[in-house]
Amino acid sequence: MIVTLKEILSKAEEGNYAVGAFNCPTLESARAVVEAAEELQVPVILSHAEVHFDITSLEIMGPILVEFAKKASVPVAVHLDHGSSLENVKKAIDIGFSSVMIDASHMSYEDNIRTVEEVVQYAHEYNVSVEAELGMMTSSGIGGEETQGEEHISEGDSVDYYTDPNVAKDFVEQTEIDALAASFGTVHGMYIKEPNLDLDRLNSIYAKINRPVVMHGGSGLSEEDYIAVINSGVRKINYYSYAANAGARAVKDYIDNNKDLFYHDFTVVAKAAIKKDVKRAMEIFLNKNQCVEN
Repeated sequence: MIVTLKEILSKAEEGNYAVGAFNCPTLESARAVVEAAEELQVPVILSHAEVHFDITSLEIMGPILVEFAKKASVPVAVHLDHGSSLENVKKAIDIGFSSVMIDASHMSYEDNIRTVEEVVQYAHEYNVSVEAELGMMTSSGIGGEETQGEEHISEGDSVDYYTDPNVAKDFVEQTEIDALAASFGTVHGMYIKEPNLDLDRLNSIYAKINRPVVMHGGSGLSEEDYIAVINSGVRKINYYSYAANAGARAVKDYIDNNKDLFYHDFTVVAKAAIKKDVKRAMEIFLNKNQCVEN
Protein backbone atom coordinates (compact mmCIF):
# COMPACT_ATOMS: atom_id res chain seq x y z
CA MET A 1 0.00 0.00 0.00
CA ILE A 2 1.31 3.43 -0.85
CA VAL A 3 1.48 5.95 2.00
CA THR A 4 3.15 9.29 2.64
CA LEU A 5 6.52 9.73 4.25
CA LYS A 6 4.82 11.65 7.04
CA GLU A 7 2.60 8.65 7.83
CA ILE A 8 5.46 6.18 7.84
CA LEU A 9 7.70 8.33 10.00
CA SER A 10 4.90 9.13 12.44
CA LYS A 11 4.60 5.39 13.15
CA ALA A 12 8.38 5.15 13.46
CA GLU A 13 8.34 7.97 15.99
CA GLU A 14 5.74 6.16 18.08
CA GLY A 15 7.73 2.93 17.98
CA ASN A 16 11.25 4.39 18.25
CA TYR A 17 12.56 2.72 15.12
CA ALA A 18 13.79 3.87 11.71
CA VAL A 19 12.52 3.14 8.22
CA GLY A 20 15.00 2.32 5.49
CA ALA A 21 14.96 4.47 2.35
CA PHE A 22 16.59 2.45 -0.41
CA ASN A 23 17.53 3.98 -3.75
CA CYS A 24 16.20 1.80 -6.55
CA PRO A 25 17.59 2.84 -9.95
CA THR A 26 16.94 -0.60 -11.47
CA LEU A 27 14.15 -3.16 -11.55
CA GLU A 28 16.31 -5.69 -9.68
CA SER A 29 17.01 -3.31 -6.81
CA ALA A 30 13.34 -2.39 -6.48
CA ARG A 31 12.25 -6.03 -6.44
CA ALA A 32 14.92 -6.86 -3.87
CA VAL A 33 13.80 -4.10 -1.50
CA VAL A 34 10.08 -4.83 -1.75
CA GLU A 35 10.56 -8.58 -1.31
CA ALA A 36 12.76 -8.03 1.75
CA ALA A 37 10.23 -5.66 3.33
CA GLU A 38 7.33 -8.01 2.70
CA GLU A 39 9.18 -11.00 4.13
CA LEU A 40 9.95 -9.03 7.29
CA GLN A 41 6.57 -7.23 7.24
CA VAL A 42 8.17 -3.83 7.79
CA PRO A 43 7.42 -0.46 6.16
CA VAL A 44 9.86 0.77 3.56
CA ILE A 45 10.71 3.79 1.40
CA LEU A 46 11.45 3.25 -2.29
CA SER A 47 13.63 6.13 -3.48
CA HIS A 48 14.77 7.28 -6.88
CA ALA A 49 17.65 9.74 -6.68
CA GLU A 50 17.86 12.51 -9.25
CA VAL A 51 21.53 11.68 -9.76
CA HIS A 52 20.44 8.21 -10.94
CA PHE A 53 18.18 9.51 -13.70
CA ASP A 54 20.96 8.75 -16.20
CA ILE A 55 20.67 5.07 -15.20
CA THR A 56 16.88 4.94 -15.44
CA SER A 57 14.84 8.06 -16.06
CA LEU A 58 12.17 9.28 -13.67
CA GLU A 59 9.59 8.73 -16.37
CA ILE A 60 10.51 5.02 -16.60
CA MET A 61 11.45 4.11 -13.02
CA GLY A 62 8.90 6.29 -11.24
CA PRO A 63 5.74 4.46 -12.39
CA ILE A 64 7.39 1.10 -11.62
CA LEU A 65 8.09 2.15 -8.02
CA VAL A 66 4.56 3.54 -7.60
CA GLU A 67 3.05 0.30 -8.91
CA PHE A 68 5.23 -1.79 -6.58
CA ALA A 69 4.14 0.37 -3.66
CA LYS A 70 0.45 0.06 -4.46
CA LYS A 71 0.64 -3.74 -4.64
CA ALA A 72 2.90 -4.26 -1.61
CA SER A 73 1.52 -5.92 1.52
CA VAL A 74 3.36 -3.39 3.70
CA PRO A 75 3.26 0.43 3.87
CA VAL A 76 5.51 1.91 1.18
CA ALA A 77 6.40 5.55 0.54
CA VAL A 78 7.74 6.41 -2.91
CA HIS A 79 10.31 9.16 -2.58
CA LEU A 80 12.24 11.52 -4.87
CA ASP A 81 15.75 11.68 -3.39
CA HIS A 82 17.84 14.86 -3.68
CA GLY A 83 15.54 16.65 -6.07
CA SER A 84 17.16 19.83 -7.32
CA SER A 85 14.21 21.76 -8.71
CA LEU A 86 10.48 22.37 -8.38
CA GLU A 87 10.16 21.12 -11.95
CA ASN A 88 11.39 17.62 -11.05
CA VAL A 89 9.36 17.66 -7.84
CA LYS A 90 6.23 18.34 -9.92
CA LYS A 91 7.12 15.50 -12.30
CA ALA A 92 7.49 13.06 -9.40
CA ILE A 93 4.19 14.14 -7.87
CA ASP A 94 2.43 13.80 -11.23
CA ILE A 95 3.76 10.24 -11.50
CA GLY A 96 2.36 9.42 -8.06
CA PHE A 97 5.26 9.81 -5.64
CA SER A 98 4.06 10.26 -2.06
CA SER A 99 7.21 12.03 -0.86
CA VAL A 100 9.85 14.36 -2.27
CA MET A 101 13.14 15.76 -1.12
CA ILE A 102 14.22 19.19 -2.28
CA ASP A 103 17.93 19.69 -1.73
CA ALA A 104 18.85 23.37 -1.73
CA SER A 105 21.48 22.96 0.99
CA HIS A 106 24.21 24.28 -1.33
CA MET A 107 22.40 27.62 -1.55
CA SER A 108 22.53 30.48 0.93
CA TYR A 109 20.34 30.00 3.97
CA GLU A 110 17.78 32.49 2.73
CA ASP A 111 17.60 30.93 -0.74
CA ASN A 112 17.37 27.47 0.79
CA ILE A 113 14.33 28.57 2.78
CA ARG A 114 12.67 30.25 -0.19
CA THR A 115 13.18 27.19 -2.40
CA VAL A 116 11.92 24.76 0.22
CA GLU A 117 8.90 26.93 1.03
CA GLU A 118 7.90 26.88 -2.64
CA VAL A 119 8.14 23.09 -2.78
CA VAL A 120 6.25 22.63 0.50
CA GLN A 121 3.42 24.87 -0.66
CA TYR A 122 3.06 22.88 -3.88
CA ALA A 123 3.56 19.36 -2.49
CA HIS A 124 1.28 19.73 0.52
CA GLU A 125 -1.59 20.65 -1.80
CA TYR A 126 -1.30 17.09 -3.13
CA ASN A 127 -0.80 15.46 0.29
CA VAL A 128 2.84 14.75 -0.57
CA SER A 129 5.44 14.88 2.19
CA VAL A 130 8.56 17.03 1.92
CA GLU A 131 12.09 16.43 3.17
CA ALA A 132 14.77 19.10 2.99
CA GLU A 133 18.44 19.28 3.96
CA LEU A 134 20.33 21.67 6.17
CA GLY A 135 24.09 21.46 6.48
CA MET A 136 26.53 19.92 4.00
CA MET A 137 26.71 16.16 3.47
CA THR A 138 30.26 14.94 3.06
CA SER A 139 31.45 12.35 0.57
CA SER A 140 34.08 9.64 0.75
CA GLY A 141 34.43 9.90 -3.01
CA ILE A 142 33.93 6.13 -3.41
CA GLY A 143 30.65 4.95 -4.89
CA GLY A 144 27.24 5.96 -3.67
CA GLU A 145 25.02 8.76 -4.84
CA GLU A 146 26.24 12.32 -4.98
CA THR A 147 23.74 15.12 -4.83
CA GLN A 148 23.53 17.25 -7.92
CA GLY A 149 24.68 20.84 -7.74
CA GLU A 150 26.42 20.42 -4.39
CA GLU A 151 30.10 20.94 -3.70
CA HIS A 152 30.89 18.01 -1.43
CA ILE A 153 33.64 18.12 1.10
CA SER A 154 35.81 15.17 2.04
CA GLU A 155 35.85 13.33 5.32
CA GLY A 156 37.64 15.11 8.12
CA ASP A 157 36.84 18.65 7.07
CA SER A 158 35.45 21.23 9.46
CA VAL A 159 32.39 20.42 11.56
CA ASP A 160 31.19 23.88 10.57
CA TYR A 161 29.52 22.03 7.71
CA TYR A 162 27.39 20.10 10.21
CA THR A 163 23.82 21.14 10.94
CA ASP A 164 23.44 23.78 13.64
CA PRO A 165 20.60 22.78 16.03
CA ASN A 166 19.38 26.34 16.57
CA VAL A 167 19.39 27.09 12.86
CA ALA A 168 17.59 23.79 12.26
CA LYS A 169 14.78 24.90 14.57
CA ASP A 170 14.34 28.13 12.67
CA PHE A 171 14.54 26.33 9.31
CA VAL A 172 11.80 23.84 10.20
CA GLU A 173 9.53 26.52 11.66
CA GLN A 174 9.84 28.69 8.55
CA THR A 175 9.50 25.96 5.93
CA GLU A 176 7.07 23.55 7.67
CA ILE A 177 8.82 20.53 6.17
CA ASP A 178 7.86 17.02 7.28
CA ALA A 179 11.40 15.70 7.84
CA LEU A 180 14.88 17.19 8.09
CA ALA A 181 18.02 15.68 6.60
CA ALA A 182 20.74 16.68 9.03
CA SER A 183 24.51 16.50 8.76
CA PHE A 184 26.23 15.09 11.83
CA GLY A 185 29.05 12.88 10.59
CA THR A 186 27.88 10.37 8.00
CA VAL A 187 29.08 10.42 4.37
CA HIS A 188 27.76 9.48 0.94
CA GLY A 189 29.58 6.53 -0.58
CA MET A 190 31.80 3.84 0.91
CA TYR A 191 33.51 4.54 4.23
CA ILE A 192 37.29 4.69 4.03
CA LYS A 193 37.63 5.06 7.81
CA GLU A 194 35.43 4.74 10.86
CA PRO A 195 32.58 7.28 10.85
CA ASN A 196 32.72 9.97 13.50
CA LEU A 197 29.12 10.62 14.53
CA ASP A 198 28.30 13.72 16.56
CA LEU A 199 25.49 12.24 18.68
CA ASP A 200 25.31 15.25 20.98
CA ARG A 201 24.58 17.44 17.98
CA LEU A 202 21.99 14.94 16.71
CA ASN A 203 20.23 14.82 20.07
CA SER A 204 20.10 18.60 20.18
CA ILE A 205 18.70 18.83 16.64
CA TYR A 206 16.01 16.27 17.42
CA ALA A 207 15.03 18.02 20.64
CA LYS A 208 14.63 21.39 18.93
CA ILE A 209 12.87 20.64 15.63
CA ASN A 210 9.93 18.43 16.66
CA ARG A 211 10.30 16.55 13.36
CA PRO A 212 11.80 13.21 12.26
CA VAL A 213 15.51 13.40 11.51
CA VAL A 214 16.80 11.82 8.30
CA MET A 215 20.27 10.31 8.09
CA HIS A 216 21.86 10.32 4.64
CA GLY A 217 24.92 8.19 3.97
CA GLY A 218 23.40 5.43 6.09
CA SER A 219 25.31 2.51 4.58
CA GLY A 220 28.31 1.03 6.29
CA LEU A 221 27.68 1.93 9.93
CA SER A 222 27.99 -0.61 12.72
CA GLU A 223 24.88 -2.04 14.32
CA GLU A 224 25.73 -0.08 17.46
CA ASP A 225 25.89 3.16 15.47
CA TYR A 226 22.52 2.49 13.89
CA ILE A 227 20.90 1.87 17.26
CA ALA A 228 22.54 4.97 18.73
CA VAL A 229 21.24 7.29 16.00
CA ILE A 230 17.76 5.75 16.12
CA ASN A 231 17.62 6.31 19.86
CA SER A 232 18.72 9.90 19.18
CA GLY A 233 15.81 10.67 16.85
CA VAL A 234 16.70 9.35 13.38
CA ARG A 235 13.55 7.92 11.79
CA LYS A 236 14.62 7.59 8.13
CA ILE A 237 17.91 6.06 7.08
CA ASN A 238 19.07 6.42 3.49
CA TYR A 239 20.88 3.28 2.39
CA TYR A 240 22.35 2.50 -1.02
CA SER A 241 26.10 2.16 -1.54
CA TYR A 242 26.74 -1.05 0.36
CA ALA A 243 23.72 -2.82 -1.12
CA ALA A 244 24.80 -1.83 -4.63
CA ASN A 245 28.32 -3.00 -3.86
CA ALA A 246 26.98 -6.33 -2.55
CA GLY A 247 25.18 -6.85 -5.84
CA ALA A 248 28.31 -6.04 -7.84
CA ARG A 249 30.53 -8.34 -5.78
CA ALA A 250 28.03 -11.20 -6.20
CA VAL A 251 28.09 -10.75 -9.98
CA LYS A 252 31.89 -10.69 -9.98
CA ASP A 253 32.02 -13.93 -7.99
CA TYR A 254 29.54 -15.50 -10.40
CA ILE A 255 31.65 -14.47 -13.41
CA ASP A 256 34.81 -15.80 -11.75
CA ASN A 257 33.21 -19.20 -11.11
CA ASN A 258 31.20 -19.83 -14.26
CA LYS A 259 32.24 -20.45 -17.85
CA ASP A 260 29.01 -19.91 -19.77
CA LEU A 261 27.78 -16.39 -19.02
CA PHE A 262 24.45 -14.75 -19.78
CA TYR A 263 23.40 -11.28 -18.72
CA HIS A 264 20.03 -12.36 -17.29
CA ASP A 265 21.85 -14.55 -14.76
CA PHE A 266 23.71 -11.48 -13.51
CA THR A 267 20.44 -9.74 -12.67
CA VAL A 268 19.22 -12.75 -10.67
CA VAL A 269 22.49 -12.99 -8.74
CA ALA A 270 22.59 -9.25 -8.08
CA LYS A 271 19.00 -9.13 -6.86
CA ALA A 272 19.58 -11.95 -4.38
CA ALA A 273 22.67 -10.24 -2.95
CA ILE A 274 20.99 -6.84 -2.70
CA LYS A 275 17.98 -8.42 -1.01
CA LYS A 276 20.16 -10.14 1.58
CA ASP A 277 22.01 -6.92 2.34
CA VAL A 278 18.96 -4.66 2.66
CA LYS A 279 17.08 -7.27 4.68
CA ARG A 280 19.86 -7.23 7.27
CA ALA A 281 19.67 -3.43 7.38
CA MET A 282 15.88 -3.50 7.81
CA GLU A 283 16.19 -5.90 10.72
CA ILE A 284 18.60 -3.56 12.49
CA PHE A 285 16.47 -0.48 11.77
CA LEU A 286 13.54 -2.15 13.56
CA ASN A 287 15.35 -1.45 16.83
CA LYS A 288 13.72 -4.67 18.14
CA ASN A 289 10.21 -3.33 17.60
CA GLN A 290 7.38 -4.79 15.57
CA CYS A 291 6.32 -1.88 13.43
CA VAL A 292 3.69 -2.68 10.82
CA GLU A 293 0.07 -1.84 11.42
CA ASN A 294 -2.24 -2.70 8.54
